[in-house]
Amino acid sequence: MTIPEIKECQKNRHPLLFIDKILRKDPGNFAESLKCFSYNEWFFPAHFEDEPNVPGFVLVEMMVQTFIMTFLTLEEHKGKKTNFINIKDVKFKKMILPGDVVVNYAELKRFKRGLAYGTVISKCEDEIVCSGEFIVSLPDLLNNFKPKS
Repeated sequence: MTIPEIKECQKNRHPLLFIDKILRKDPGNFAESLKCFSYNEWFFPAHFEDEPNVPGFVLVEMMVQTFIMTFLTLEEHKGKKTNFINIKDVKFKKMILPGDVVVNYAELKRFKRGLAYGTVISKCEDEIVCSGEFIVSLPDLLNNFKPKS
């Protein structure tokens, strides 16, 4: 999937779209994305001038954007808004530098009542650089299961 196709599925836009391509997907099961970090990224001059590297929040967002493609590629959820519910066990194992290419593999473990549970592993040159577990909601769907007041 190209960037325009990704934008049809999720709400993230420049400068906060942190995946460049979906390499493989099986809607409802997994998605694999690619992110090429160029020195031209807006955050490199500020993080840090003497040793530019990708900030942790960008890596988390990149992983989550890959994860939400596991269910936003399903026709019934395409283009819907998502919200973070939980970020668990995120690990940063290696600094990502300008010029690095990161491949993210996201797996949807469970999807129930508008809550998606899953994991992401990110690699650079076949070495794990970060990983995490995520719970993300689809508010439109989740609200159908909230008690009425």
